Amino acid sequence: MSKLGELPLMYQPGERWAYNTSCDVLGVLVARISGRSLETFLRERLFDPLGMKDTAFSVPVSKLDRLPGFYKFNHDNKELEPFDDEQDSEYGHPPAFESGAGGLVSTADDYYAFCRMMLNKGACGRGQLLTQASVEAMTSDQLTLQQKEGAEIFFASHSSWGFGMGVNIQQDKQWRVPRRFGWDGGFGTSAYSDPENDFIGILLTQRLMDSPEPPAVFDDFWTHAYRSLDA
Repeated sequence: MSKLGELPLMYQPGERWAYNTSCDVLGVLVARISGRSLETFLRERLFDPLGMKDTAFSVPVSKLDRLPGFYKFNHDNKELEPFDDEQDSEYGHPPAFESGAGGLVSTADDYYAFCRMMLNKGACGRGQLLTQASVEAMTSDQLTLQQKEGAEIFFASHSSWGFGMGVNIQQDKQWRVPRRFGWDGGFGTSAYSDPENDFIGILLTQRLMDSPEPPAVFDDFWTHAYRSLDA
């Protein structure tokens, strides 16, 4: 953090939105203030209470047989190539840095448990893991139009940013319902929760995204998922 603080700012604080770095800093602050590693803190506060037994920054040897490899597309030969081999995966051992911006390994069931808690405004069973006010702030639009300038590739006109996730603000497609929140991950994942329809969708693929534009399979997934609501 001290080294990061020596770098010149891209923008003055509050002037523009920038992706990712603030969440890395937040993870470091959480670990230092709590006196625990970030993973230990997350496990105690979220993973264990939610029953997320398969979520961590790495996969233990006993579970490596369940970890699939994932791939990238080679535009030169038009073929998929391994990016992370399950036989020698970087997720087979703890990372040097537990990032607050990403890097967790999880399952659809675990991810669903987290999304359900968020959709329930922080409630889990009879307990409250996050305050309702915190969840409402996290899942509400926190950016002005001026702050989003230069970030159109992330938001276009239909989305904005809460605290740690994207938030839909305009319905330009059937599934982009205002107040729907979540994110598309660069490793080929898409997960959003929709308070309007009490609906959660999770798509986990094994292919890296080729560009900031979501791949066609994302559109297909969400199109069919929302058609099912009308069936």
